Amino acid sequence: MTTRPLDVVAFGATSFVGRILCHCLLDAFGTGGGLKWGAAGRSKSRLEELRESLGTRAASLPLLVADAGDRASLRKLCAAARVVVSTVGPYALHGEPLVMACAESGTDYCDLTGEVQWIRRMVQRHETAARRSGARIVHCCGFDSIPSDLGVHFLQREAKSRLGAPCPRVKMRVKAMRGGLSGGTVASLLNVVKEAAANPALRKELADPYSLCPDDGARKPRQPDVRAPQFDADFHAWIAPFVMSAVNTRIVHRTNALSGYPYGADFLYDEAMLTGRGLKGSLAAGALVAGLAGFMAAGAVGPVRAALERFVLPGPGQGPSAETQRSGFFDLRFSGTTADGRQIRSRVTGDRDPGYGSTGKMLGQAAACLALDIDKAAAPGGFWTPASLFGDRLVQRLTQHAGIAFEVASPA
Repeated sequence: MTTRPLDVVAFGATSFVGRILCHCLLDAFGTGGGLKWGAAGRSKSRLEELRESLGTRAASLPLLVADAGDRASLRKLCAAARVVVSTVGPYALHGEPLVMACAESGTDYCDLTGEVQWIRRMVQRHETAARRSGARIVHCCGFDSIPSDLGVHFLQREAKSRLGAPCPRVKMRVKAMRGGLSGGTVASLLNVVKEAAANPALRKELADPYSLCPDDGARKPRQPDVRAPQFDADFHAWIAPFVMSAVNTRIVHRTNALSGYPYGADFLYDEAMLTGRGLKGSLAAGALVAGLAGFMAAGAVGPVRAALERFVLPGPGQGPSAETQRSGFFDLRFSGTTADGRQIRSRVTGDRDPGYGSTGKMLGQAAACLALDIDKAAAPGGFWTPASLFGDRLVQRLTQHAGIAFEVASPA
């Protein structure tokens, strides 16, 4: 590993999110500072165009040509870097060859996937190789699921410090957020819907909140699941389902399991969106439920899905404008309750579009954390989660360098 010339390579650098990631890496580290990084993709001309668009600061940025479908080029890519960070999705369609190459070569890896069915397959197929080679594989290093996973980690750390005990019951509520969708995100979401519509076994798997947890024989209590409008007495407001909860809750439960159940063997966790109080909040919750159900139903029907992709939803390479990314934000609220009924509140906030401007910074700092902060001897190879591997180190990086705040809102 010490002979590899680069600390981090951004794979898929010319994609919509890949370009954002490269801008974030350049802003945070330059090209000759504390992190030696490069950009990789399948087209040399597009990589050169990307480097030119980054300006004079990136004139010496190393470029590497590699294709997700060419295993020989992926092996060369792994030989050039200690960490590969991938933005090439949908991962269920394009992601496995790189994960396999990293697992076999001992190269650390992170990405921003939210495709839980694919993550499960990667763990099943490649964890033995990753453990043998020492490769640390960390999925979900974007908006799903860093704010949720590290948000629960932060809340539990503060609960132990302030209250003397962890919280076996935690809720996350989306108070507010503003952003947009890219073609890549839409393609990944629709691919999950498409797979689930054709596969009853996958539908059953996607309904299991413990689908990403190791099969260690631990007790698995029934988890709360917000599927309809509800009134949340803890927040004094109506709530509706949060579309990312299906990803985030599984990552949080995997963190608890991988870490030896520091949140408790009977830990309960759910996520939802706050829609307001009174009749207005109730109506807003109902509208969100109806809209989400309609989208999922439409996505499951082939001809309707094709029409949405062609005429309504953003296509490949399309996404929110730079101004939308800059003006976006998110505000997540957490409520934890100890076994004896004491409560603690916290929040996680970000200063950019959650899925793009802010995700680019999260993903870049996660890759840097993997390359610079987590020694190989201190953490063995295998499939990790952001909180189980990075913990407080990434909380500190995000607070200092990524415009993300972790705060205690109400101590007890």
